[in-house]
Amino acid sequence: MEKTGFLSVSPHIRDDVSIPKIMYSVVLSLLPALAGAVYFFGLRSLWLTLVSVATAVVVETLLQKLMGREITALDGSAIVTGILLAFNLPPGVPFWMPAVGSFFAIAIAKIPFGGLGYNPLNPALAGRAFLLASWPVEMTTRWIAPRGGITAVTGIDAFTGATPLGVLKESHKILADQAAYSIEKVIQARDALDQLSFSYGDLFWGRVGGCLGETSVLLLLIGAVFLMYKRYVGWKIPFSFLGMVMVLSWIFGGDKGGFSGDPIFHLLSGGLILGAFFMATDMVTTPVTFKGRLIFGTGCGVLTVAIRLLGGYPEGVSYSILLMNLTTPLIDRYTMPRIFGTKK
Repeated sequence: MEKTGFLSVSPHIRDDVSIPKIMYSVVLSLLPALAGAVYFFGLRSLWLTLVSVATAVVVETLLQKLMGREITALDGSAIVTGILLAFNLPPGVPFWMPAVGSFFAIAIAKIPFGGLGYNPLNPALAGRAFLLASWPVEMTTRWIAPRGGITAVTGIDAFTGATPLGVLKESHKILADQAAYSIEKVIQARDALDQLSFSYGDLFWGRVGGCLGETSVLLLLIGAVFLMYKRYVGWKIPFSFLGMVMVLSWIFGGDKGGFSGDPIFHLLSGGLILGAFFMATDMVTTPVTFKGRLIFGTGCGVLTVAIRLLGGYPEGVSYSILLMNLTTPLIDRYTMPRIFGTKK
C-alpha cells in the first residue's frame, strides 16, 4: 500500500501572495501617474516624490530599530505611503514639506499603533491633513501650470494656476451673491463655468492644475485596472464612492437649482480617482465585509460632495476617507455575516 504521508488540519491554502508582492504591485501601478506628473509639472515632481519616499523608509527603519522591532521598512508599505503623500501635494511646495509629511505619516500615524496592519488611519492622508492644517497657504497656492494646459478667462484664477475645483467654487461663490461683485466679475464667473464644462479632455489627460499625482485620470485608471486585474483592489469601494459623488453632484452641484450639476466634471476633477482606487481601498483601514465596503464607499462619496459644495475647501476626498477610516471598526461590527449555525 502506497504511503500517502500526513495532512495538516484545514484550511489548506496555497498562495504566493505576500505583503511585499502586493505593495510593490501598488508601486508599479502608480508609476504611470508619476511619469505623467514629471511630464506635466517637470522633474521637480520626481524629486518631491523621492524625498517623500526616502523620508518614509528612513523614519520607519530608525523607529523600528529604536523600538527593537523587526525592520520591515523595505516591505513596500513605506514606499507606497511616500508616493501617495507626494501625489497629494501641489507640485510647487518646498522640498522640506514632503519630508515633514512623511515623517508625520510614519512616526505619528503608523508606527505608534503597531505598524502595518494596526494603523486606524491611512498614513499618507494623515500626513497630508497635518500639512494642510499646519501650512495651508503652501498647500493651497503652490500650483504649477501643466505643460500644454488651458487657461481660464481673465479675472478668475487661472485654470492652470488654481485647481479646476477651485475655479468652480469661486465662480459659484460669485454667482450666488452677484450684488456683491461687479458686472464684469459676474460675466467672468459665467464664462469660467462655461469653459470648465468643455474641459473634459484636459481633465482626463491631466492638462490641468492640481496636486502632482492626481490630475491625469487616464494614467491613474491604467494603474487601477492593473490592481483590479491582480485582485488587490475590488470594485465595491471605488465604484460606490464614484457613483455617489456623481449622483449627489448632479442633484446638488449646479448653480441653476436641483439636478443641474455636472457629474462628469466632479468625477474627473481633483483627487477623486486617486482617492477612490488607491487610498479608499487601503486593506488596513477599510471594512472587510461586502456590505461594509459598500457603506464605506458610499459614505466617502457623501462626505466628499458635502465638503466640495458646502465647505470652505474645494476638495473633500482626503478628509472623507480619513473620517470614514474612523468608522471602519463600527461598520465591520454591524455588517459581519452571521456565523453558520448561530442565531441571527
